[in-house]
Amino acid sequence: MSSIDSSHNPAALLQARQQRFSSRKRINQLALVLSLLAMAFGLFWLFWILFETVTLGVVGLSTAVFTQMTPAPNDVGGLANAIYGSFLMVCLATFVGTPVGVMAGIFLAEFEPKSGLASVTRFVNDILLSAPSIVIGLFVYAVIVTQFKTFSGYAGIAALTLIVIPVVIRTTENMLQLVPPGLREAAYALGAPKWKVIMSITMRAARAGVVTGILLAVARIAGETAPLLFTALSNQFWTSNLGEPMASLPVTIFKFAMSPYENWQQLAWVGVFLITLAVLALNILARVLTRAKL
Repeated sequence: MSSIDSSHNPAALLQARQQRFSSRKRINQLALVLSLLAMAFGLFWLFWILFETVTLGVVGLSTAVFTQMTPAPNDVGGLANAIYGSFLMVCLATFVGTPVGVMAGIFLAEFEPKSGLASVTRFVNDILLSAPSIVIGLFVYAVIVTQFKTFSGYAGIAALTLIVIPVVIRTTENMLQLVPPGLREAAYALGAPKWKVIMSITMRAARAGVVTGILLAVARIAGETAPLLFTALSNQFWTSNLGEPMASLPVTIFKFAMSPYENWQQLAWVGVFLITLAVLALNILARVLTRAKL
């Protein structure tokens, strides 16, 4: 009887609602405080890393960094060959991997997206996205390096290409799926062929998102070290021959940072600073393009 009476008592109902509201408010405040603490914890380490990178990297910046080769221990030198090697391999990997990724993304989004081949392609693409980069490096080492019995820039490009492709595929497919179906239907109603609809309508509408995915893929491979350790290895001298071992900035940073020589450690921090600037610029450009799309 007491429960029945309380259900018809407005004061009791109001008090129960206020208690539930107070309980939810306390839980919400606790969750907010924990979230802020977690954010502050992450930002603390992030800013500390950035502070160390900037302070230690800017000190070693000079014209010699961009004009001289990697030096011997306790000698004067720069990172010109490593910067050139990284730039060349990243550009060629992007040049090779981008068309493959874009065309595969178009197939998944526009041509029979629910077919068995599309499902298998997505499954394999998800595996490549989640696979550690060192696994890709070991795969290319077994397929290319051991067959030709030499480390080379070609092997490094192949490894980086295998990292670019799944990122571009996923981004292209997602961006094309966001294009309103009405645009396609209107073009088909006017008699446009499928290839024309894809090139002139859907790809143009998704262009900013696709370019953003490409930039994010470039930002990812710019700092990859493990795949290049097993493929391109390194080279202390300048070389444009992709059939030979080739220096790269991430591998040079790894080698110099692990050394006991002060000049190598200083150049390692300079290399870290340059890679951080490059990745930051690519991410900012990707955000600007994404905002322009929205």
